[in-house]
Amino acid sequence: MDAEKLNFLAAKARQLRDDAIETIGTFGVGHIGGVMSVMDALTVIYYSKAKNLDPKNPRKKDRDRIIMSKGHAGPAMYAVLADLGYFPREWLHTLNLNGTNLPSHCDMNKTPGIDMTAGSLGQGLSVAVGMAAAAKLDGNPATIYCIIGDGESQEGQIWEASMYAGSHKLNNLIVLLDYNKMQLDGALKDINDLAPAADKWRSFGFYVQDIDGHDLEAISDAIDRAKASDRANMIVLNTVKGKGARFAEEASNCHSMTITEEMWRNETGRKA
Repeated sequence: MDAEKLNFLAAKARQLRDDAIETIGTFGVGHIGGVMSVMDALTVIYYSKAKNLDPKNPRKKDRDRIIMSKGHAGPAMYAVLADLGYFPREWLHTLNLNGTNLPSHCDMNKTPGIDMTAGSLGQGLSVAVGMAAAAKLDGNPATIYCIIGDGESQEGQIWEASMYAGSHKLNNLIVLLDYNKMQLDGALKDINDLAPAADKWRSFGFYVQDIDGHDLEAISDAIDRAKASDRANMIVLNTVKGKGARFAEEASNCHSMTITEEMWRNETGRKA
């Protein structure tokens, strides 16, 4: 990746983080940790890799699909989609309010650009696998991206879907694991450890890459290698929960937290 592209993606990731921090901060509480940890991956996917996306035609048949299975990260998707013009930026200040088009979890019936509703953990990957299988049957060139959580990966449905994707060699499927090693109630290792994550998906027949989930160039290169593989793909993103929001990174648990106006303005540098 050339320096100009890398600098663009780095600046975009910072802007999107600030947008998401403001969005959650305006509401006053939210899942800041998992929103921040996936932002680098979303930036690379939407601004560098995804094909045939059209904000004016969000249901375009041959578009790549991006599914946020770990539904708590909805505000990360909203920051990206608003920036790309899928809906007015003013909507970002309506997060979770009555009548909003931006609910806490992604809803494909409310938000333009959302490819699958999230909520019950594990379901997003099952739908992504179905989309990948259907695309192959239809001769559709779409790549199906699916972002899952490490706490979410304790759900049995994740492994049923992975078994099918691996055995059918769905090489048009790229799953990205947000491996920040924290969940609602604490550290994974203290609750129900996923390690060794990469080995688990290898055993299901996936082509697995284990990378720094905040290294934009590494993410880009991993997606390129995944697109060239002959198997279903898993990219393990080793991330930091709350990355890019200092108040979240410094918290003992930032899965969901209260964010005051002072906190988000200090972090983003945005004035009243």
